[in-house]
Amino acid sequence: MSQKKIIMIGMVLGSVLGVYIPALWGDSSFSLTSVITTAIGGFGCLACL
Repeated sequence: MSQKKIIMIGMVLGSVLGVYIPALWGDSSFSLTSVITTAIGGFGCLACL
């Protein structure tokens, strides 16, 4: 698998997890917290690779 595919998969998984984290405490998926955790999740997966 190419490096580009691995990075894209990591960004998608991190972004999806970032959307669902605020749902754990009952926040909306369209809230500012969701946007922030999505960005952190997307960049965090890049750092993991």
